[in-house]
Amino acid sequence: MKKIGGTFLIALLAGAITLGSYKLFIEEPTQVVSTPVQTQTTPAYTPVNYEALAAAASGVDFTEAAERTVNGVVHVKNVQVYKQPRNMMEYLRGGGQTNKGIVGAGSGVIISGDGYIITNNHVIDGASEVEVTLNNNKTFMAEVIGKDAKADIAILKIDAGEELPYIPFGDSDATKVGEWVLAVGNPFNLTSTVTAGIVSAKARDIDERDANFQSFIQTDAAINPGNSGGALVNIFGELVGINTAITSQTGSYVGYAFAVPSNNARKIMEDIMQYGSVQKGILGVTGGTLNAAIAEDQDLSTTEGFYVASVEYESGAEQAGITTGDIIKKLDNVNITKFSDLSGYINTKRPNDIIQVEILRDDELITLPVKLVKSVTFDIERLGIQVKNASPKDLNKYKAKNGVVISQTLTEAMKRYRIEGLVISEIDDVMVNSIDDVKEIFKNKSANEPVSIVFVDQKGERNRFIFD
Repeated sequence: MKKIGGTFLIALLAGAITLGSYKLFIEEPTQVVSTPVQTQTTPAYTPVNYEALAAAASGVDFTEAAERTVNGVVHVKNVQVYKQPRNMMEYLRGGGQTNKGIVGAGSGVIISGDGYIITNNHVIDGASEVEVTLNNNKTFMAEVIGKDAKADIAILKIDAGEELPYIPFGDSDATKVGEWVLAVGNPFNLTSTVTAGIVSAKARDIDERDANFQSFIQTDAAINPGNSGGALVNIFGELVGINTAITSQTGSYVGYAFAVPSNNARKIMEDIMQYGSVQKGILGVTGGTLNAAIAEDQDLSTTEGFYVASVEYESGAEQAGITTGDIIKKLDNVNITKFSDLSGYINTKRPNDIIQVEILRDDELITLPVKLVKSVTFDIERLGIQVKNASPKDLNKYKAKNGVVISQTLTEAMKRYRIEGLVISEIDDVMVNSIDDVKEIFKNKSANEPVSIVFVDQKGERNRFIFD
């Protein structure tokens, strides 16, 4: 009996092996037709938040900072009035039914108990009305107090009839790379949301082609569309930045975002409230970030700092004795390793402020007190150029008797003409000697009138151009 059982077992195993081999090597794959059935949707997998785990492991608690700040962030709606013509005749005459619509939205930060709010200029740009909703769902119409389009900052005011929770300013210069921060926004008009990250970098310029050099705080805290104008705060609940931009191919957060430093935003707010416009002090130097190539070409002993290529006429730098070839290493106690460090710090200052400028000259460190002067430039936005007062050196170079100098081209269309540095001697047959003359001409000129400009080129020849 035992022999029969053993034989049966051997036969059974042989049959299984034979069948397996047939299935593996001979039998054609079977086409399986599935019939749809009602199933429950599987919840989407949520990845582990390693930053939160790291924060917990290091003993950092975000809850207190979040509680202090969520009620200080608001939802901002851009409401515009538009005409809806019913026929071609109304369209040609600019008529039609008047309607209102929300064309954009973002976030804002309450910075005082009486209702002053900071947001991004692009959030409220072109608005006929601005509507603000608090974290408790109360809604108010806001007044636009002022704005700085170049810095992308706008100041709003609401009258809530009560003391509002607000977020106090922190010192953005004191923030450190690697420091924990929270991005607080109200993108969907629900309640404020909070994301956590660190300061990834400081003094970032995200568009080197832009003439308006900015100095941003970079963070990896998640910021998405609708969070523009929201708060970047430290773990103490202090405002260190105004969330402004993300750079990605999709338009959504991809790991880094940018904020206007709070010191810059605060200065803009104080200028607008005190003077009615932003007060810009200038150092009066042109040049760029020092690098290995420049250091080798100029036989310099350092590769960090701001290399002074020229000093502007009648500027504080000229009066203090800064010269071409100097390397700016510090402004007050702020280290300068690149141009955005310099521009970011200068943007927190006003005309007549005195700063201590440490320069490297002939391998010797020298500190010079420099009094900042008022920016003596004027943007002719219609032409896409910026002009400044001409120095005797500028006039001699172009053999011109009078005029202003084109200091920057502001649009891509004008950049291709390579006219920076040229002298404008006449506008609409009127001789100009300063930017005040230019301002006066354009103050009394309508937008649809043609403009006649006389340029003086490098050969001293006069060239007239008509801009429609």
